[in-house]
Amino acid sequence: MRNTNMKKQNRVTGLLPLVVAALALLLSGTAQAAVPGISGTGFSFTAAAGYITQPDGVNIYSWGYSCAGSSPTFVPFTGTCPAMQIPGPTLVVTQNASFTVTLTNNLPNGAGNTSIVFPGAMVTTSGGTAGLLTQEATPGTSGAVTYTVTYSTAGTHAYYSGTQPDLQVEMGLYGAVVVLPATSANTGNCSALGSDVGQRLGGGSTEFRLAKAAYDHPEACYDREYLWQWSEIDPRIHRQAEQQLQSIASCPAANPTPNVPCPTTLAVSVEPYHPSYFLINGRSMPDDMDPDYAPNYPNQPYNGNPHMHPGDLVLLRVIGQGHWQHPFHEHANHVRILARDGRILLSQNDSVNPPRLAGRMEFNTDTTPGQAFDGIFYWSGKGLGWDIYAHSLPKSTSSIATATESGTTVTLTTFQALTDVAGHPLTSSAGLTTVTLTGMPVGYNGTFPITSLTLTTSPSPGPGNPGNPITKLTYTASTSGLAPYSGSLNPSQNQGLDGAVSVLLATSANDPNPCIPDANGYYTVNSNPPAPIGARNYYEWCADHNHPLETNPVGQVGGGGPMTLPDPLIMTNGLWYNGTPYLGPDAVGRSRGPTPLPPGAASQNPPEESGIAFMWHSHNEREITTNDVFPGGMLMMMLVDPPSFYIDETL
Repeated sequence: MRNTNMKKQNRVTGLLPLVVAALALLLSGTAQAAVPGISGTGFSFTAAAGYITQPDGVNIYSWGYSCAGSSPTFVPFTGTCPAMQIPGPTLVVTQNASFTVTLTNNLPNGAGNTSIVFPGAMVTTSGGTAGLLTQEATPGTSGAVTYTVTYSTAGTHAYYSGTQPDLQVEMGLYGAVVVLPATSANTGNCSALGSDVGQRLGGGSTEFRLAKAAYDHPEACYDREYLWQWSEIDPRIHRQAEQQLQSIASCPAANPTPNVPCPTTLAVSVEPYHPSYFLINGRSMPDDMDPDYAPNYPNQPYNGNPHMHPGDLVLLRVIGQGHWQHPFHEHANHVRILARDGRILLSQNDSVNPPRLAGRMEFNTDTTPGQAFDGIFYWSGKGLGWDIYAHSLPKSTSSIATATESGTTVTLTTFQALTDVAGHPLTSSAGLTTVTLTGMPVGYNGTFPITSLTLTTSPSPGPGNPGNPITKLTYTASTSGLAPYSGSLNPSQNQGLDGAVSVLLATSANDPNPCIPDANGYYTVNSNPPAPIGARNYYEWCADHNHPLETNPVGQVGGGGPMTLPDPLIMTNGLWYNGTPYLGPDAVGRSRGPTPLPPGAASQNPPEESGIAFMWHSHNEREITTNDVFPGGMLMMMLVDPPSFYIDETL
């Protein structure tokens, strides 16, 4: 949010309880994410074996890279280096600046050599032994290899094993490199680190961005960033590798059956390929929505759980690290593709310098094996046609006791007095412009200009209880000849049963919850006067301000809109539904009160957050399962949080 506003019969039934239990683990609160990794110019890696977990309770034998044994610099917040991890540590480096990665092969005896390739980078090597694609690390510390790597382009890049990659990448030997731009000549319009409004909303003060722009380009600014690596697991392959390595390790040196020699190398069949697990950052849903570095996934440190505020420019860094292409669908908006494999997509016939972006807006951002892309996602609520914060101008409403017309002047009295915002009876029409009648005979209903308003008392006999304060007002009608009207009274409540009158107590000029559009139509620091950073409706689309959604709403929100909504207390609610369609705890509270959901209802979107949730997932239905059980796999939720909610990416 820049200040310039540029933005799968038995197996199934056995798994279902496990999935439900896994979902229940999420109920302690929501998690966020950023792009956690390690930075520097020298990195020490090991390749080692271990296990990763899946939501169905299965532990899968895997291989992964690790920074264990070293003392890396973690960014943007402190993390851990397990003995192995999937994906491997995310490296955060700078464009055109060389860095080294020293790889030690600690894979089990029989796994053979291993290596790392850095597509798109200039690489020199020392140590190790020559391999098909690059220099390889032989087993043990003496066989380590050092790669000296330089990226000439910024952006998001993959790294992975160049040794028998059909097996080793499947086993988990892959990771990401985030290359920050070396220059900033064209990004003066971007918010500097530490001064981004999007990071400060909700009282935030910590900077979670790695840079102010993904590339040195004025349209590459961003407010929040996430990295997702998409992959699959065929457990048959992993079982083969584990069992064969166990056989190699357990075969006695003095073989009792000479005609059956001890195995010394792997002979894993990787085809036909039938994955059962579909991963984002090494985890399946719902595990991917727990925090980064969560202790219950020691070898899967990175999550997939995006959050944003309205108006945030969200940088998506996505890499296909598996065998298959995956159709990634981000609900709520398209994604503008910035670059692929670090090559920013620019217009080829543009007179502007630098040329403008040429990447298309994509409904599905397909993740292709071996390819990375950067894209910008944006959501503001613009064009919904109703106020997502449930604003409405304050008004006072009462029931109509009598109404008569003389010419085109209508005089009416109420059963109870109209009151101001403090609850005091109105005594004059000062500050009032119109009166609205509903539930009346034909001809009376509508909105009309007020002529006068006085405070009087109920006569005897007359409307309400004798001596009660009532309102008498006059207005100019649009028709004449209206028959006199006398309202019916509910004595127990002293309320009318038919006609109602209301007056607006404020106008757009003195709105107690203002939305003053900036040059782009949003309520921001560029409005005049500027929006305070603490405004509950910061970055609201002002054209929809005060426009009601519901026809006859419950609670203190505006009525007269186009929708009649279901009662959330009697419907089945998803874990991310806040009980209303509105954004923010204030709007939700005014709509449904402090408990908008049934008592005991589980929620990943608690009242103090009250965001609007959009599912982000693979559009291949099987890929949103865990071992063929839905939900799972490549699925996460994007939560658009209100400006009053601080998005703490460390949680």
